[in-house]
Amino acid sequence: MFQYNKELKETGFSITKSIFTSEELLELISLIEYSKENYAIRQLINKKPEILTVIFKSKKFRVLYNTICDKNYFLSKAIFFNKPSKSNWFVGYHQDLSISVKNKLETKGFSNWTNKNGQLGVIPPKEILENTITIRIHLDDTDKTNGALKVISKTHTKGCIRIDENFNKEILEEEELCNVEKGGVMLMKPLLLHASSKSISEFDRRVIHLEFCNKEIPMKWLERKEII
Repeated sequence: MFQYNKELKETGFSITKSIFTSEELLELISLIEYSKENYAIRQLINKKPEILTVIFKSKKFRVLYNTICDKNYFLSKAIFFNKPSKSNWFVGYHQDLSISVKNKLETKGFSNWTNKNGQLGVIPPKEILENTITIRIHLDDTDKTNGALKVISKTHTKGCIRIDENFNKEILEEEELCNVEKGGVMLMKPLLLHASSKSISEFDRRVIHLEFCNKEIPMKWLERKEII
């Protein structure tokens, strides 16, 4: 498991083989209420706290987590994503910059406040993002046909990258496609540039997206959960 931590630090991402059993995956899927029209469920663990219990019951996942995160880390965000079969949208290159918070408190270093359906978001100082680790649990086989992520290696070390008409990914590292097995996990840093293509497949691409951080913030994390 230590090679995954090494890859995460060096390249900004790492992909495991399948670590969840079929039974564990079925249990997770049974807890997630979604439809073909519902592409994302935000505040997933606030709505279904049992999901976190099932995830951490997995011995292999627990070993992976303990290799990547120390006791100071806590859950800071959880989302369920689906890219249904033959969905016809793509997501361009971006970094995951916004965090979900409880209160709007104007604070130096925190910028670009948003309020989406009553959920407050803000871009925190770079230090917060550098100390955040994303763990994506794949409930389906994921490849180029159903919207696997594309990433640009090592961009997590370059701070916040402006994506505008002058953005040229050709001057960065080569693009890599992230195929992930059903039950596998993709680890990544929020500042890693990533994108996804349209789906041309008959199969869904369901992912439980979890973010963990070890830094407290003045406006309080909206979805903060201790890991026991």
